[in-house]
Order: sequence, then C-alpha cells, then structure tokens
Amino acid sequence: MSPEERDKDPERPGAIAADKVGADPTEVSPRPVGVEAAPDRAELPDDPEVLRAQIDETRAELGDTVEALTAKADIKGQVKEKVEDKKEQLREQQDRAAAELGKVSERAKSNPAPFAVGGVAALLVLILLRRRGRR
Repeated sequence: MSPEERDKDPERPGAIAADKVGADPTEVSPRPVGVEAAPDRAELPDDPEVLRAQIDETRAELGDTVEALTAKADIKGQVKEKVEDKKEQLREQQDRAAAELGKVSERAKSNPAPFAVGGVAALLVLILLRRRGRR
C-alpha cells in the first residue's frame, strides 16, 4: 500500500471520524486521544495516602499545564514581553554607543590633530564638489 493510499484509509490508526465516508465529522472517538486512559482498578495503589499523593501530584501537573497553556494563549502578554525585551536591547545598544562616543571624544581632546586634518579634508572635498557643480 502506497503512502497516499494509507493516508486515505479511514481504518488506519489515528484516523479521525471526518476521514470516514458518511461519518459525522464532529463524532467523538471512543478511544482516548493524546492521553492514556485511566488505569485499571488493579493498577491503583491500595494505600489511600499514596493515592492522595498521586492525586495531588496530578493536580499540580495539571495546574502547571493550564498555566503554560494560558501563557501561550496570552498573545497580548507575549507581545508586551517582546516589546520590553527589544526596549532593553535598545537601551544596552544606546549605552554602548554612548561609551564609544565618550572614548572618541576623549581621544579627540587628547590628540586633536587627526580630527582637524579630517575636518579640513572634508571641507576641501565640499568646496571642490561645489566648484564642479557650477561649471
């Protein structure tokens, strides 16, 4: 059987009701989907305290799962968090740029000659460009 034929087989494991011809697409499968069924009675602990501890653990896990799903569904909160992250990155970049500018400023104050030569060169280039534009 080819993969295409297998995908179209409504009796394959994992097939949903909508795959079956004439089936109601909203039909609920009698099998559990995505989770294991409840354990048989023989698998349950005899000690009520152990059972209570398991129930408490399951409740805690369920609470964590609900909390995680709620956080995933909170689009507004996610956007707000990303905006705050970007703001923090921009602040850090701004701080680094200010520090670099301070270093350049200190170098210019301690040895202004290279900066003066650069300024004069830029001025000469501008003058030459203006003269060429008039011709």
